[in-house]
Amino acid sequence: MVCLHGVIRRAHSDWLIYPAVLMFSIAGAVVVHSQDSDRVALAAEAPDALYRSQTTRVEAPPPSPEELGDSFMLHQRFQAAIESYSKAKPTSILWNKKGIAYQMMNGSDAAMRCYKESLKIDAKNAHALNNLGSLHFSLREFAAAERMYRKALALEPHSAIVQLNLGTDLIAERKFEDGWQHYQTAVEMDPHVLESAGIPRIGNPGSAQNRGAVNYYLARVFARAGMMTSAVARLRMALSQGFTDPGKIQADENFAALRELPDYQALLNQTGRP
Repeated sequence: MVCLHGVIRRAHSDWLIYPAVLMFSIAGAVVVHSQDSDRVALAAEAPDALYRSQTTRVEAPPPSPEELGDSFMLHQRFQAAIESYSKAKPTSILWNKKGIAYQMMNGSDAAMRCYKESLKIDAKNAHALNNLGSLHFSLREFAAAERMYRKALALEPHSAIVQLNLGTDLIAERKFEDGWQHYQTAVEMDPHVLESAGIPRIGNPGSAQNRGAVNYYLARVFARAGMMTSAVARLRMALSQGFTDPGKIQADENFAALRELPDYQALLNQTGRP
């Protein structure tokens, strides 16, 4: 038995929650059940009926369409995954997976339909709610995204990923302090959420200044999590997008740990030049 464990979260820029655990059996594997090690050792040279009776060939069943779809998703073959999922029994989980595949290919309308079908079957599917929120966010429908994220959190209040998504959405709505609180909560729930997620990207929050706001508050999160390089990188983006200025950054105690870094000092010195 070979077990492949993969988690697809925001393999695209949309912070999806989609755990896919796959288990494959190697067809034709031979399993030997030994009750008498001496006899088995002797039979290796001249097999007898007793040895053969202890040897069973186990044929693995063929993978289901859903399992094939999961495998295609792990290899980012999204169209093939959709075709395979379409042959499987429609469930809330399957519609959610199909929606992700469409969203990975920027098929917003089809993804929207799939997430809604998922929620028709199970209105408490927090993954589908989060993913629908990420789709609304990518379409800059921030109020709708907020509603979906809050519904998902009501069902899974300890999800650091959804907390982070909601925080980004609130900052895009210019609800800066509320968003900042959700960022802090996400890191408190899972100190490694930023590491496991990579640099958060869940869509395009609209104007350059809105993107700058998201980057500024993410820089705060990275700084407080001890991820200094990422913090400086986010500050650089926030500055270039016109959200902040060197004076505001220097006065923000959340960046105190960065002050001795040459990259941080160079960033402030460069942006402070006429």
